[in-house]
Amino acid sequence: MAELRDEIPPGTLHMLILKILARGPNHGYGIAQFVESSSRDVFRVEEGSLYPALQRMLLKGWVRAEWQETENRRRARVYSLTPLGKKQLETELSRYRRVSQAIGRVIAASS
Repeated sequence: MAELRDEIPPGTLHMLILKILARGPNHGYGIAQFVESSSRDVFRVEEGSLYPALQRMLLKGWVRAEWQETENRRRARVYSLTPLGKKQLETELSRYRRVSQAIGRVIAASS
């Protein structure tokens, strides 16, 4: 199934992470698993992309993190959305919808 995976479009990883965290706090592995399962294995978030993105989001104040023990009794950094992150999510979703609709219009006009 790995050969059928596509890359997450540039500029959307932050939006996906914010949207997942809007559901509630989660650790990095949980975020990656949610993207994979909810995309029906089309997307896979690699550690080399996920953790730098989370670090950038921490620095921007969009998320906060704290060490917690997981259900498997392991320590993991758990991320949660901040009020600034909620505002950024709305901005990202609005931008995504606008771009997606514009792409749809170009495709329809080209048919």
